[in-house]
Amino acid sequence: MSQRFPDNGLRVHRVAQDDPLAAPLLAELAVEYSSRYGRSAGQMHTELRNYPRTRFAAPHGGLLVVTRDTEPVAGGAFQRYDDDTAELKRIWTAKEHRRQGLGRFVVAQLELEITRLGYRRVYLTTGWRQPEAVALYLAAGYTALFDPALPAEEIGAHPFEKFLPAADLEAIA
Repeated sequence: MSQRFPDNGLRVHRVAQDDPLAAPLLAELAVEYSSRYGRSAGQMHTELRNYPRTRFAAPHGGLLVVTRDTEPVAGGAFQRYDDDTAELKRIWTAKEHRRQGLGRFVVAQLELEITRLGYRRVYLTTGWRQPEAVALYLAAGYTALFDPALPAEEIGAHPFEKFLPAADLEAIA
């Protein structure tokens, strides 16, 4: 299923992890993670692809890919963390499409899906070598669950949370 946003040429697709539209997301994330954390791109890609696909599937999760024309340009996923909380995963913007607000767009679309499913809180972690992601989540209204005064490498994984308003299901549908 997809939804078109005519004012910006973007289309949001709800896909499975093994959908061809998700392939660029996983491939580029593997290269990105390997360059920052020292494992091979092949190892990272295998780990990403072998993640249980049911975690990002209905009824408790989802994976979105954003295309411009037919090209995947951004995406992200969420999974159930607990009864009230969804966890964001795999937030990605293609290298050649960064600095255009697509990361914020993806997070906003994921939050709509998460709200529609009845979750009231979003939780996520990002790596300590991903300052761009930290900036994205702070700009999107997430609260850091760590002391930002500490050096990033001392913190390790950087946890965040955001409480969402109750769903107005008629407005979201």
